Amino acid sequence: MDTGIGSVDGPKAAPSGSLACPATFPALCSPASSGEATLGRHLARRLVQVGVSDVFAVPGDFNLTLLDHLIAEPGLRLIGCCNEPNAGYATDGYARSKGVGACTVTFTVGGLSVLNAIAGAYSENLPLICIVGGPNSNDYGTNRILHHTIGLPDFSQELRAFQTVTCYQAVVNNVDDAQEQIDKAISTGLKESKPVYISVSCNLPSVSHPTFSRDPVPYFLAPRMSNQMGLEAAVEATVQFLDKAVKPVMVAGPKLRVAKAGAAFVELADASGYAVATMPSAKGMVAETLPRFLGTY
Repeated sequence: MDTGIGSVDGPKAAPSGSLACPATFPALCSPASSGEATLGRHLARRLVQVGVSDVFAVPGDFNLTLLDHLIAEPGLRLIGCCNEPNAGYATDGYARSKGVGACTVTFTVGGLSVLNAIAGAYSENLPLICIVGGPNSNDYGTNRILHHTIGLPDFSQELRAFQTVTCYQAVVNNVDDAQEQIDKAISTGLKESKPVYISVSCNLPSVSHPTFSRDPVPYFLAPRMSNQMGLEAAVEATVQFLDKAVKPVMVAGPKLRVAKAGAAFVELADASGYAVATMPSAKGMVAETLPRFLGTY
């Protein structure tokens, strides 16, 4: 499970040492005017491009600016939730129906609260994008104790909790590599069909950068290549195995979702005439109206 953490050697805090969001930036990474290509807009556009049209959110002071950018995206609808478990499990259901889902919460108190839903999505092989509003990028390395933490000057507790239940973690605290980190996190989640964690420093969503093009480069995932010889050998071995079976039954499992093989499963059942059953974890993936459907196995 990979983790991408942005450089903390970027812009430093203002002389006053203020912890407020946002902070000041040099010319290359300046706060953007309306309509400019910003980190927040880039993330919003990427969500739309991969098929997300609804984001389940619990507002908090670390993600408020990011929420403004998500709301401003015409292709997204922000759905406010009463608490993080509600948002997490709503996203779980959305991912089952739509193929991918996204939620956004605030730093630590929100992240740790949504964790159970993320762990469930991991066990169910659901591509779920969990976006967390993180600490101000200028606070990294200052040894300060912030609110929304456990009272220690360590901002990594939330990250460590997510590392075991997500396939990729991106800590975006510098705009120089933000585009690369966001895109890698989303693409990894889609390819692995697992949840990913994206933490965005609260002072960065409104910041522009040359890598955030006004119209993002179209999102593209290279299809997985199949080993033709290996595939043919597997098919031959499967046919020989099934030919020896007396009363074969096809049992649908949860991996059908990962492989997007539901239609192929039904096609094989129709062509072979085999009886069909589903595991509880695959309920709903195969129509129970099939003529030889036996029920739940």
